[in-house]
Amino acid sequence: MIWITESLSALREFFEAGGPVLYGVFGITILMWTLIIERLWYFRFVHPSEMRRVQSLWDARADTSSWNAKRIREQLISQVSVSANRFVPLIRMCVSVAPLFGLLGTVTGMIQVFDIMAALGTGNPRAMASGVSAATIPTMSGMVAALSGIYFAGSMEKKVRNEVERAEDLLRQH
Repeated sequence: MIWITESLSALREFFEAGGPVLYGVFGITILMWTLIIERLWYFRFVHPSEMRRVQSLWDARADTSSWNAKRIREQLISQVSVSANRFVPLIRMCVSVAPLFGLLGTVTGMIQVFDIMAALGTGNPRAMASGVSAATIPTMSGMVAALSGIYFAGSMEKKVRNEVERAEDLLRQH
């Protein structure tokens, strides 16, 4: 139990040193990872049954070559594409926005440094240290958040393309 309180204390100190922008980076990171986990869950447990449902709808059709049948096929493939691509652009956006929030933290931290320099002069490096940490910690955190999600964002986009192609292959004329 002691390690929990020590960990929470260290986390609180980290957020205090990073400044208020760090809460924004944290929120973006939580949103991004919630969406990534949701997409992983979807592709593992929901998408296979969705593909079976679409394929059974298509296989139940007697006519698969008329103009109407082709439009129905396009609609089914579009449904698969929309379902598979859900939240992927939002994940990409979170990956893009996290470093920008980190840079916002750099700007606000440097403003703190300049305020301290204006009030106390340049001869007090200890007073400027809090502003410097408020400038660097959010930048580092934004970059780490983006790097942690960039692989999954790319792999989700690839998975969506593969699944849409797979749906196109499954819904052939018979």
